[in-house]
Amino acid sequence: MNRMIRPGDLKPHEPQNRLAGTIERVTFHNAETGFCVLKVHASCKRDLVPVVGHAPAIAAGEWIVATGQWFTDRQHGLQFRADTLALTPPTGLAGIERYLASAQMRGIGPAMAKRIVALFGEATFTIIEAEPDRLTEVEGIGRKRAARIVRGWAEQRAVREIMIFLHAHGVGTARAVRIFRTYGHQSITVMRQDPYRLARDIRGIGFRTADAIALRLGLGREAPERLRAGVTFALQKATDEGHCGLPTERLVGLAQKLLDVAPDLIRVAIALELRGADVVADSIDGQTCLFLKGLHGAERAIADRLINRTYGAPPWPAIDAARALPWVEARTGRTLSPTQGAAIAAILAAKICVLTGGPGVGKTSTLDSLLRILTAKNVRVLLAAPTGRAAKRMSEQTGLEARTIHRLLEVDPKQGGFARNADRPLACDLLVLDECSMIDVPLMNALLKAVPDAAALLFVGDVDQLPSVGPGQVLADLIASQRVPVARLTEVFRQAATSRIVVNAHRINRGLMPEPADGAEPSDFHVIEVDDPEIGLARLVEVVTRRIPARFGLDPIRDVQVLTPMLRGTLGSRNLNHALQAVLNPNPAEAVERFGWRFAPGDRVMETRNDYDREVFNGDLGLVARIDAEEDSVIVSFEGREVAYPYGELDTLVPAFATTIHKSQGSEYPAVVIPVVTQHASMLARNLLYTGVTRGRQLVVLIGQRQAIRMAVRGGSQRRRWTKLQEWLAETA
Repeated sequence: MNRMIRPGDLKPHEPQNRLAGTIERVTFHNAETGFCVLKVHASCKRDLVPVVGHAPAIAAGEWIVATGQWFTDRQHGLQFRADTLALTPPTGLAGIERYLASAQMRGIGPAMAKRIVALFGEATFTIIEAEPDRLTEVEGIGRKRAARIVRGWAEQRAVREIMIFLHAHGVGTARAVRIFRTYGHQSITVMRQDPYRLARDIRGIGFRTADAIALRLGLGREAPERLRAGVTFALQKATDEGHCGLPTERLVGLAQKLLDVAPDLIRVAIALELRGADVVADSIDGQTCLFLKGLHGAERAIADRLINRTYGAPPWPAIDAARALPWVEARTGRTLSPTQGAAIAAILAAKICVLTGGPGVGKTSTLDSLLRILTAKNVRVLLAAPTGRAAKRMSEQTGLEARTIHRLLEVDPKQGGFARNADRPLACDLLVLDECSMIDVPLMNALLKAVPDAAALLFVGDVDQLPSVGPGQVLADLIASQRVPVARLTEVFRQAATSRIVVNAHRINRGLMPEPADGAEPSDFHVIEVDDPEIGLARLVEVVTRRIPARFGLDPIRDVQVLTPMLRGTLGSRNLNHALQAVLNPNPAEAVERFGWRFAPGDRVMETRNDYDREVFNGDLGLVARIDAEEDSVIVSFEGREVAYPYGELDTLVPAFATTIHKSQGSEYPAVVIPVVTQHASMLARNLLYTGVTRGRQLVVLIGQRQAIRMAVRGGSQRRRWTKLQEWLAETA
């Protein structure tokens, strides 16, 4: 059983590098992740030593050579935490017998192990290896059982050879286990043929790790395989930053930093890549750019499908807006503004349209009125949004069911795609997509495949927010192309104008400094100025954990979200999470530590990748409900739905007391606290601050330096994204 690790349990002891001994007992082993807890007879210690590490397969009786560090556990005493575990079969009779009786050798139990060792002694493994037919000399072993024993032995030997190979080439045991789980007995072959596959195929292994292995295997620094892999990885890194393509010379610069070779060699590698199947060249604004072929094709397909949809009438009979608007106003009791009425009229007349605008301008009431008109005409409507929170908010605002895009398209975990596509399209006359600034190129491509040709599309979103985390800027490119009608709402309603959040969001968007209300009047927007990030950290923790709960009655874990521009730094999300966790959930009864984080019941957490098997997606927020010690997993509640994460799979989960503004897209929170300091200078931009401020529903607090806030407000938008979609859409507009 894997025990719980409590905060403060682990303290550095005398540093050691090596431990050798015989495994007396395997206390715990997770076959999927390789995590294990062992009791070892070590030559350097009188008593059994607990050893914690990773191994794909392990058994009592084996001889272990481990490298790592000693720790003192408050409850269990001295432990050895192994970075690498090298295992060899035992040599003594007792060790051989114990090993054979372990679960590693199929077809052998304790009694059978005793009989085998009694007959063959210390030559047992030699007999299994070289003379397997002699196993039938042992009472109770026939040909079938002998064959099963030989297969088990061969499998264990192969695992050992792979691990020895990986260790010899600088791969620690935890990563080696991942490699073995991915490629099995082909691991060595894969690494010899193309070590860069590791970076493509295995989460947690990046290009630099794969490159180090390749160089250890003897690949030259200027080898074409290395240069081409570096070019592809640099292009992939560019897509991770939101680009769909990259100008050739910018790509050369990125790859040069990665590979540390002459630029001319990289240009040759680019030419070679263009002859292959993965990279294509095209132009953006007259500049030659390189694209990953799949992403280039996805942008082209989006453009084609949107252009085709601009032709023809919407799939409902003509609706007279002059009559429909008074009808819907009478039923809702709301008077629509002239711009709202014009927006509804434009949408009713178009097969594809965009509805955009900032906070407080009436997007919600406009959409609600539109949907009432269309559903009264029996138009089949589907509503979707990129995140669960955005979909839930959409349902609350319209009274109609809204789903996440992934659920709408019916994720197929086994195939890695969606069940809804061109062959099995969605059943609708109108698809309404909210928070469209968040939708990246791959997801939009998949979505448009599934929309029937006859159906209409309505894109709703705030184009002034940050673009999607993934590659592309679909909403911005669609609006800029002037290919489709755009209904832009700009008038702030009187009721919304009483909110300093709304007022300051619009000020920031116009390049003006936010203005807090007079101290005498209650306000939902506050600025706390600090000169030093360290002081800012202490002030932020106090505001989140004490001042906001005391003054506004909000729960600091469930209702208050810290949003920061960056991951790193004193006021980056990593450091903030450690600081807030220590105050908000300081002494949990149980916890587990994995991948540099502590997870305990009551912790706020976020999924950082799309997990189709669990139906949890990048940016989804949850609360740790409990630790399941029997199943070695952390149970997380996402909007009331419980999801289990085995300990070895917690690498995609991070604490979310604080998160980046990018990760907050599509979400709203009762209260938002945003640190803004000059340490964040490389990320400060108007749309970043605007996006953060518009996440707050009841309260927004900026904590930081006035100079940094000014940098963000005057900084315009963030760096340009290189995309081709706008050009394709505008070609024949």
